[in-house]
Amino acid sequence: MVKLISWNVNGIRSVLGKGFADFVKKEKPDVLCLQETKTAGQDLLLELPGYEVCWNHAKRAGYSGTAILTKIKPKSVKFGLGIPKHDDEGRVTTIELDDFFVVNVYVPNSKRDLSRLPYRTKEWDVDFLKFCKTLEKKKPVIFCGDLNVAHQEIDLTYPKANVKNHGFTPEERAGFDSIVKAGFIDAFREFHKDGGHYTWWSQMGDCRKKNIGWRIDYFCVSPGLRERLKDSFILKDVRGSDHAPVGILLK
Repeated sequence: MVKLISWNVNGIRSVLGKGFADFVKKEKPDVLCLQETKTAGQDLLLELPGYEVCWNHAKRAGYSGTAILTKIKPKSVKFGLGIPKHDDEGRVTTIELDDFFVVNVYVPNSKRDLSRLPYRTKEWDVDFLKFCKTLEKKKPVIFCGDLNVAHQEIDLTYPKANVKNHGFTPEERAGFDSIVKAGFIDAFREFHKDGGHYTWWSQMGDCRKKNIGWRIDYFCVSPGLRERLKDSFILKDVRGSDHAPVGILLK
């Protein structure tokens, strides 16, 4: 069994002081993908023996960033999409394993005023999907991370009130539709068809305690991996970030 976990940590330095090492030792993921690390990582002592760490950081200090911790030796590592306008923020880290690629992504937020919505939906979403489909020509792809969109109405508590808000605009949801049309499978929905499952909660108003949230963190897999999917889960009780870790098990 291969266990993969993804987590937007909202600052790796922050979660290091909130039991991050204990979380990793308890869950024992073979591959752990982190988003919003907010650091280049070289000066961090993670104290997690057995893991190779691949850091991708933004040019702007303390912003964005991704990292992959892997027990499985990668055949290759790639940072970014290979497109300069997308690659200054450290949003994509890819490792190639024997059977598949793992792509760790932190998708740009469209911003509250939707000022970044055109870039996000007309440029980023298009180029990221093209990147994954190009990799898929070589071997199956697993991509995971904070996609900054709730795909369907059951993926957030108050869909009607959020139709025009970032993270649930028709344009962003259409971007996820394109992912599905391209053949990628939302792993969580293979096992859980109902609502009430969220991965992010506002830090205001006791939203997490009341489970008023959004499901915006995903694992998506190539069709060729569907038969190997054993489980997909949300670790909603793991604290330290405003996001919960999500994961899959592969046979």
